[in-house]
Amino acid sequence: MTSKKDLTERDIISKFIIPNLVKSGWDIQKQIREEVYFTAGRIYVKGNRTKRGKAKKADIIIYYKPNIPIAVIEAKDNNHSLGAGMQQGLDYAEILDIPVAYSSNGDGFLEHDRSNFTGQIERNLTLEDFPSPAELWQRYKKYKGIETIKQERISAHDYFFDGSGRKPRYYQQIAVNRTVEAIAQGQNRILIIMATGTGKTYAAFQIIYRLWKSGIAKRILFLADRNALINQTKRGDFKHFKERMTVIRKKQIDKAFEIYLALYQGLTNYDEDKDAYREFS
Repeated sequence: MTSKKDLTERDIISKFIIPNLVKSGWDIQKQIREEVYFTAGRIYVKGNRTKRGKAKKADIIIYYKPNIPIAVIEAKDNNHSLGAGMQQGLDYAEILDIPVAYSSNGDGFLEHDRSNFTGQIERNLTLEDFPSPAELWQRYKKYKGIETIKQERISAHDYFFDGSGRKPRYYQQIAVNRTVEAIAQGQNRILIIMATGTGKTYAAFQIIYRLWKSGIAKRILFLADRNALINQTKRGDFKHFKERMTVIRKKQIDKAFEIYLALYQGLTNYDEDKDAYREFS
Protein backbone atom coordinates (compact mmCIF):
# COMPACT_ATOMS: atom_id res chain seq x y z
CA MET A 1 0.00 0.00 0.00
CA THR A 2 1.35 3.43 -0.97
CA SER A 3 2.13 5.70 1.95
CA LYS A 4 0.97 9.32 1.91
CA LYS A 5 4.65 10.21 2.36
CA ASP A 6 5.35 8.71 -1.08
CA LEU A 7 2.77 10.86 -2.88
CA THR A 8 3.69 13.87 -4.95
CA GLU A 9 2.28 17.36 -4.41
CA ARG A 10 0.04 16.74 -7.43
CA ASP A 11 -1.25 13.53 -5.82
CA ILE A 12 -2.00 15.38 -2.57
CA ILE A 13 -4.11 17.91 -4.51
CA SER A 14 -6.04 15.34 -6.54
CA LYS A 15 -6.55 12.71 -3.80
CA PHE A 16 -7.07 14.81 -0.68
CA ILE A 17 -7.64 18.51 -1.34
CA ILE A 18 -9.99 18.61 -4.34
CA PRO A 19 -12.32 15.81 -3.09
CA ASN A 20 -12.80 17.61 0.21
CA LEU A 21 -13.48 20.95 -1.48
CA VAL A 22 -16.22 19.22 -3.47
CA LYS A 23 -17.64 17.67 -0.28
CA SER A 24 -17.83 21.18 1.21
CA GLY A 25 -20.02 22.32 -1.68
CA TRP A 26 -17.54 23.79 -4.15
CA ASP A 27 -18.27 23.32 -7.86
CA ILE A 28 -15.20 21.78 -9.47
CA GLN A 29 -16.18 23.14 -12.90
CA LYS A 30 -17.07 26.71 -11.99
CA GLN A 31 -15.39 27.58 -8.69
CA ILE A 32 -12.10 25.68 -8.54
CA ARG A 33 -9.10 26.46 -10.75
CA GLU A 34 -5.81 24.61 -10.45
CA GLU A 35 -2.31 25.74 -11.37
CA VAL A 36 -3.32 29.31 -12.09
CA TYR A 37 -0.56 31.41 -13.65
CA PHE A 38 -1.47 35.01 -12.92
CA THR A 39 1.82 36.76 -13.76
CA ALA A 40 4.36 35.92 -16.44
CA GLY A 41 7.23 37.06 -14.23
CA ARG A 42 8.96 40.40 -13.76
CA ILE A 43 11.19 41.54 -16.62
CA TYR A 44 14.69 42.54 -15.53
CA VAL A 45 16.78 44.80 -17.77
CA LYS A 46 20.58 44.90 -17.67
CA GLY A 47 22.15 46.96 -20.40
CA ASN A 48 20.71 45.74 -23.69
CA ARG A 49 19.70 42.37 -22.29
CA THR A 50 16.47 41.36 -20.62
CA LYS A 51 15.55 38.43 -18.43
CA ARG A 52 12.15 37.38 -17.18
CA GLY A 53 11.80 36.34 -13.57
CA LYS A 54 9.84 33.39 -12.26
CA ALA A 55 6.13 33.36 -13.04
CA LYS A 56 3.67 33.34 -10.16
CA LYS A 57 1.44 30.28 -10.09
CA ALA A 58 -1.14 29.47 -7.43
CA ASP A 59 -1.83 25.77 -6.85
CA ILE A 60 -5.56 26.40 -6.39
CA ILE A 61 -7.70 29.53 -6.50
CA ILE A 62 -11.34 29.20 -5.50
CA TYR A 63 -14.00 31.59 -6.73
CA TYR A 64 -17.42 32.61 -5.49
CA LYS A 65 -18.26 33.46 -9.10
CA PRO A 66 -16.03 33.56 -12.19
CA ASN A 67 -13.48 36.38 -11.74
CA ILE A 68 -14.46 36.92 -8.10
CA PRO A 69 -11.75 34.96 -6.24
CA ILE A 70 -12.14 34.52 -2.50
CA ALA A 71 -9.38 32.13 -1.38
CA VAL A 72 -6.06 30.64 -2.46
CA ILE A 73 -4.66 27.23 -1.49
CA GLU A 74 -0.99 26.28 -1.60
CA ALA A 75 -0.20 22.56 -1.41
CA LYS A 76 2.92 20.65 -0.44
CA ASP A 77 3.69 16.96 -0.36
CA ASN A 78 3.26 15.11 2.93
CA ASN A 79 6.93 15.33 3.80
CA HIS A 80 6.35 19.01 4.51
CA SER A 81 4.53 20.47 7.51
CA LEU A 82 0.88 21.52 7.28
CA GLY A 83 1.78 25.20 7.04
CA ALA A 84 4.78 24.96 4.74
CA GLY A 85 2.96 26.69 1.89
CA MET A 86 1.40 29.45 3.97
CA GLN A 87 3.86 32.27 3.25
CA GLN A 88 3.50 31.71 -0.47
CA GLY A 89 -0.28 31.56 -0.08
CA LEU A 90 -0.29 34.84 1.83
CA ASP A 91 1.84 36.53 -0.82
CA TYR A 92 -0.57 35.42 -3.54
CA ALA A 93 -3.64 36.40 -1.51
CA GLU A 94 -2.23 39.91 -1.06
CA ILE A 95 -1.46 40.27 -4.77
CA LEU A 96 -4.92 39.00 -5.75
CA ASP A 97 -6.66 41.11 -3.07
CA ILE A 98 -8.45 38.20 -1.40
CA PRO A 99 -8.84 37.61 2.35
CA VAL A 100 -8.20 33.92 2.96
CA ALA A 101 -5.16 31.71 2.32
CA TYR A 102 -4.73 28.02 3.03
CA SER A 103 -1.78 25.67 3.20
CA SER A 104 -2.15 21.90 3.09
CA ASN A 105 0.03 18.79 3.02
CA GLY A 106 -2.92 16.41 2.73
CA ASP A 107 -3.45 15.99 6.49
CA GLY A 108 -5.69 19.04 6.86
CA PHE A 109 -5.59 22.79 6.26
CA LEU A 110 -3.87 25.71 7.95
CA GLU A 111 -6.14 28.72 7.45
CA HIS A 112 -5.13 32.39 7.58
CA ASP A 113 -8.11 34.76 7.41
CA ARG A 114 -7.38 38.46 7.10
CA SER A 115 -11.07 39.26 7.56
CA ASN A 116 -10.92 37.81 11.11
CA PHE A 117 -14.50 36.62 10.54
CA THR A 118 -14.27 33.78 13.07
CA GLY A 119 -12.27 35.74 15.63
CA GLN A 120 -9.21 33.66 14.77
CA ILE A 121 -6.80 34.92 12.16
CA GLU A 122 -5.06 31.55 11.92
CA ARG A 123 -6.34 28.06 12.78
CA ASN A 124 -5.97 24.40 11.85
CA LEU A 125 -8.81 22.57 10.09
CA THR A 126 -9.38 18.95 9.27
CA LEU A 127 -9.78 18.02 5.61
CA GLU A 128 -13.53 17.61 6.17
CA ASP A 129 -13.94 21.04 7.80
CA PHE A 130 -13.07 23.19 4.81
CA PRO A 131 -15.56 26.13 4.71
CA SER A 132 -18.51 26.17 2.31
CA PRO A 133 -18.93 28.77 -0.46
CA ALA A 134 -21.52 30.62 1.64
CA GLU A 135 -19.15 30.87 4.61
CA LEU A 136 -16.19 32.13 2.60
CA TRP A 137 -18.43 34.62 0.82
CA GLN A 138 -19.42 36.05 4.21
CA ARG A 139 -15.75 36.52 5.02
CA TYR A 140 -15.11 38.18 1.67
CA LYS A 141 -17.96 40.61 2.28
CA LYS A 142 -16.60 41.52 5.70
CA TYR A 143 -13.10 42.01 4.30
CA LYS A 144 -14.38 44.22 1.49
CA GLY A 145 -16.89 46.17 3.59
CA ILE A 146 -19.91 44.89 1.70
CA GLU A 147 -22.72 45.30 4.23
CA THR A 148 -26.13 45.63 2.59
CA ILE A 149 -28.14 43.41 0.26
CA LYS A 150 -27.92 46.07 -2.46
CA GLN A 151 -24.14 46.32 -2.12
CA GLU A 152 -23.88 42.53 -2.31
CA ARG A 153 -26.10 42.33 -5.39
CA ILE A 154 -23.97 44.87 -7.26
CA SER A 155 -20.62 43.50 -6.08
CA ALA A 156 -21.52 39.92 -7.01
CA HIS A 157 -22.99 40.73 -10.42
CA ASP A 158 -21.66 38.60 -13.25
CA TYR A 159 -18.94 39.64 -15.64
CA PHE A 160 -19.68 39.66 -19.37
CA PHE A 161 -18.68 36.51 -21.25
CA ASP A 162 -18.96 36.25 -25.03
CA GLY A 163 -18.20 32.53 -25.32
CA SER A 164 -14.68 33.12 -26.67
CA GLY A 165 -13.01 32.09 -23.42
CA ARG A 166 -11.48 35.54 -22.93
CA LYS A 167 -10.86 36.39 -19.29
CA PRO A 168 -9.51 39.50 -17.60
CA ARG A 169 -5.89 39.46 -16.51
CA TYR A 170 -5.43 39.36 -12.77
CA TYR A 171 -4.76 43.10 -12.44
CA GLN A 172 -7.78 43.93 -14.63
CA GLN A 173 -9.88 41.65 -12.43
CA ILE A 174 -8.67 43.46 -9.32
CA ALA A 175 -9.36 46.89 -10.86
CA VAL A 176 -12.85 45.88 -11.99
CA ASN A 177 -13.82 44.25 -8.68
CA ARG A 178 -12.47 47.09 -6.53
CA THR A 179 -14.22 49.70 -8.65
CA VAL A 180 -17.59 47.95 -8.68
CA GLU A 181 -17.38 47.30 -4.93
CA ALA A 182 -16.45 50.93 -4.22
CA ILE A 183 -19.35 52.25 -6.30
CA ALA A 184 -21.69 49.78 -4.60
CA GLN A 185 -20.64 51.33 -1.29
CA GLY A 186 -21.44 54.85 -2.46
CA GLN A 187 -18.14 56.19 -3.80
CA ASN A 188 -18.71 58.32 -6.90
CA ARG A 189 -15.21 59.54 -7.78
CA ILE A 190 -12.67 56.83 -8.54
CA LEU A 191 -9.35 57.06 -10.40
CA ILE A 192 -7.89 53.96 -12.06
CA ILE A 193 -4.32 54.25 -13.38
CA MET A 194 -3.21 51.64 -15.91
CA ALA A 195 -0.24 51.76 -18.28
CA THR A 196 -0.44 51.77 -22.07
CA GLY A 197 -1.25 48.32 -23.43
CA THR A 198 -2.67 46.90 -20.20
CA GLY A 199 -6.27 46.71 -21.38
CA LYS A 200 -7.90 49.84 -19.99
CA THR A 201 -10.81 49.72 -22.43
CA TYR A 202 -11.59 46.09 -21.64
CA ALA A 203 -11.50 46.83 -17.90
CA ALA A 204 -13.77 49.85 -18.44
CA PHE A 205 -16.17 47.70 -20.46
CA GLN A 206 -16.46 45.11 -17.68
CA ILE A 207 -17.01 47.82 -15.05
CA ILE A 208 -19.68 49.50 -17.17
CA TYR A 209 -21.35 46.20 -18.04
CA ARG A 210 -21.63 45.07 -14.41
CA LEU A 211 -22.92 48.45 -13.19
CA TRP A 212 -25.35 48.70 -16.08
CA LYS A 213 -26.73 45.17 -15.79
CA SER A 214 -27.05 45.44 -12.01
CA GLY A 215 -29.20 48.54 -12.48
CA ILE A 216 -27.08 50.99 -10.54
CA ALA A 217 -26.19 52.97 -13.67
CA LYS A 218 -28.98 53.87 -16.11
CA ARG A 219 -26.95 56.00 -18.51
CA ILE A 220 -23.21 55.83 -18.96
CA LEU A 221 -20.93 58.29 -20.74
CA PHE A 222 -17.53 57.12 -22.05
CA LEU A 223 -15.21 59.97 -23.05
CA ALA A 224 -12.03 59.91 -25.12
CA ASP A 225 -9.83 62.61 -26.67
CA ARG A 226 -9.60 61.31 -30.26
CA ASN A 227 -12.11 60.07 -32.80
CA ALA A 228 -9.87 57.10 -33.54
CA LEU A 229 -10.24 55.94 -29.94
CA ILE A 230 -14.00 56.34 -30.03
CA ASN A 231 -14.25 54.33 -33.24
CA GLN A 232 -11.88 51.68 -31.94
CA THR A 233 -13.86 51.37 -28.72
CA LYS A 234 -17.17 51.07 -30.55
CA ARG A 235 -15.86 48.35 -32.88
CA GLY A 236 -13.91 46.57 -30.16
CA ASP A 237 -14.81 45.73 -26.56
CA PHE A 238 -17.95 47.90 -26.50
CA LYS A 239 -19.51 46.23 -29.56
CA HIS A 240 -21.46 43.94 -27.23
CA PHE A 241 -23.67 46.86 -26.15
CA LYS A 242 -25.12 46.77 -29.69
CA GLU A 243 -28.25 48.90 -30.15
CA ARG A 244 -28.05 50.24 -26.57
CA MET A 245 -24.99 52.33 -27.53
CA THR A 246 -24.54 55.46 -29.62
CA VAL A 247 -21.81 57.96 -30.49
CA ILE A 248 -22.59 61.60 -29.73
CA ARG A 249 -21.99 63.85 -32.74
CA LYS A 250 -22.21 67.66 -32.49
CA LYS A 251 -23.72 67.50 -28.98
CA GLN A 252 -26.95 65.95 -30.22
CA ILE A 253 -27.95 63.78 -27.27
CA ASP A 254 -30.65 61.21 -27.88
CA LYS A 255 -31.84 59.91 -24.52
CA ALA A 256 -33.21 56.73 -26.07
CA PHE A 257 -29.80 55.13 -25.62
CA GLU A 258 -28.04 53.98 -22.45
CA ILE A 259 -24.33 53.84 -23.39
CA TYR A 260 -22.83 56.97 -24.94
CA LEU A 261 -19.40 57.48 -26.50
CA ALA A 262 -18.13 61.01 -27.07
CA LEU A 263 -15.11 63.28 -27.41
CA TYR A 264 -14.68 65.24 -24.22
CA GLN A 265 -13.81 68.32 -26.29
CA GLY A 266 -17.27 68.14 -27.85
CA LEU A 267 -18.94 68.38 -24.46
CA THR A 268 -16.71 70.99 -22.85
CA ASN A 269 -15.49 73.49 -25.45
CA TYR A 270 -18.60 75.64 -25.53
CA ASP A 271 -19.51 77.93 -22.66
CA GLU A 272 -23.23 77.57 -23.26
CA ASP A 273 -22.92 73.81 -22.86
CA LYS A 274 -20.33 73.65 -20.10
CA ASP A 275 -22.63 71.37 -18.08
CA ALA A 276 -23.63 69.13 -20.99
CA TYR A 277 -22.46 66.05 -19.11
CA ARG A 278 -25.39 66.55 -16.71
CA GLU A 279 -27.69 65.33 -19.46
CA PHE A 280 -26.57 61.82 -18.50
CA SER A 281 -27.42 62.03 -14.81
